[in-house]
Amino acid sequence: MKLLVCVSKTPDTTTKIVFNAAGNELDTNGVQYIMNPYDEWYALVRALELKESPLGGSVTIINVGPDANDAIIRKGLAIGADEAVRINADPKSALNVAFQIAEYAKQGNFDMILLGKETIDYNGSEIGAMVAEFLDLPFISYASKLDTADGKTATIQRDIEGGIEVVEVATPFVLSAAKGLAEQRIPNMKGIMMAKSKPLNVLAPAPFDELSVPVHYDLPPAKASVRMIAPENMEELVRLLHEEAKVI
Repeated sequence: MKLLVCVSKTPDTTTKIVFNAAGNELDTNGVQYIMNPYDEWYALVRALELKESPLGGSVTIINVGPDANDAIIRKGLAIGADEAVRINADPKSALNVAFQIAEYAKQGNFDMILLGKETIDYNGSEIGAMVAEFLDLPFISYASKLDTADGKTATIQRDIEGGIEVVEVATPFVLSAAKGLAEQRIPNMKGIMMAKSKPLNVLAPAPFDELSVPVHYDLPPAKASVRMIAPENMEELVRLLHEEAKVI
């Protein structure tokens, strides 16, 4: 099987988010970046498990972004991917990212295209469906289990409101990975050393006209500090719950 895994670079979950003076870009000073956990822990690891099964195959990871993303891509190679591709672009929209991935995937005849259900910075859950649309392929979202006996048909489980849905789909298809699809892997020293010799191919982006561009970001209002009310002052507590918290 030929498997393509889409990976993104995101700020670490502990990063304090600050925007530039214009409010249209993240202030990257002091920001620690990681591979998007949904891409790494679930999509990539499940692809590697399929490659290591009797079916065999290869795993290619793809990223759309500048050369600053190479360290994140190398981590994917250290975990076990066979090769990597970076589309050398600075996309301003999810649509552009999906278009670049799809243009590359058209040339590869991949059996499965996997990615995380969302990135932890934008939480848009958009790219998987867009890639599938560009390629005219089935799309299964929020998958928590993926099995295939022959590499031609897959049984996929996804959590839905109040239960579980089981889907059967023929390859090729696009899948977004949710928690449960696999277990996180930590790259070992051998993998880290081997990653240095694995190919990381940098390709020019396909021409694309951005249809939407973010113009401004706003941080949520700061949380109010804790208000301490004396136990005997129940009238004040009721007033605050009614007038400020608006829960009664």
